[in-house]
Amino acid sequence: MIAKIGIVTTSDRASAGIYEDLSGRAIIDTLKDYLKSSFEPVYRCISDDKDTIEDTLKDLIDNEKCCLVVTTGGTGPALRDVTPEATEAVCDRMMPGFGELMRSVSLQYVPTAILSRQTAGLRGTSLIVNLPGKPKSIRECLDAVFPAIPYCIDLMEGPYLETNEEVIKAFRPKK
Repeated sequence: MIAKIGIVTTSDRASAGIYEDLSGRAIIDTLKDYLKSSFEPVYRCISDDKDTIEDTLKDLIDNEKCCLVVTTGGTGPALRDVTPEATEAVCDRMMPGFGELMRSVSLQYVPTAILSRQTAGLRGTSLIVNLPGKPKSIRECLDAVFPAIPYCIDLMEGPYLETNEEVIKAFRPKK
């Protein structure tokens, strides 16, 4: 079974075609670097609207059957930044360690990382991870949290995600 992975960019301007979505592309490129196993990216570029974000997350998980959904954008303090709230609204359980680690890593590069509100949560048997909006920050944050993601998907009885260990090594307990 080929894993489906949702990639969601929340940006009023990118979704309106005012500028190119480099962040969504950065996520896809990073996942292609990380994963040895085949996966199908299911991409969406949407506006910073809570209802739209919630509907998109639900569609990717409930209908498209994505085992993992990675979002970018909408995690700051601006009034239109509502991705964490939309994520929390659709999740059954939250995974706060993801956001804590991403902020910790980002603080090594910029003092404004404390303004980021990215989070992660579980909906059914899928994991949603919110990333910041800048491509460089996306890679830094994914480098930090991705080693735990394949095992998280394993624990939820999702598809086996094999990593390219020359790039990143997934942590799985010894059997």
